[in-house]
Amino acid sequence: MKIKLDENLPCRLVNLLIELGHETDTVPEEGLAGHNDLEIWEVVQKEGYFFITQDLDFSDTRHFIPGTHNGLLLMRLRDPGREALLQRIKYLFKTENVADWKGCFVLVTEHKIRVKYPAS
Repeated sequence: MKIKLDENLPCRLVNLLIELGHETDTVPEEGLAGHNDLEIWEVVQKEGYFFITQDLDFSDTRHFIPGTHNGLLLMRLRDPGREALLQRIKYLFKTENVADWKGCFVLVTEHKIRVKYPAS
């Protein structure tokens, strides 16, 4: 899976996801740090990446309709420290069939995973 990490996620996730077999880079590596969300989203979609972020601006499924994009994972931890994010994402990518999330809107908390699949 091709994954782009938003600038609000730990850089250590890059190596972890690469070790798990995913092509992974970050918004800052793309030279997009500090750019507005629309610019970042356009680049992510144009390049065919699954996007992982904590940014609530990406939370509206009326705008980010499943099936109209390459996939979006929104992390919403109560205590979103770097280690907590790293451990939760590591667990997800080791235990879930994340390839099935292509085109989906995925919301992840400490205890839940909600996946909105594209309409049939």
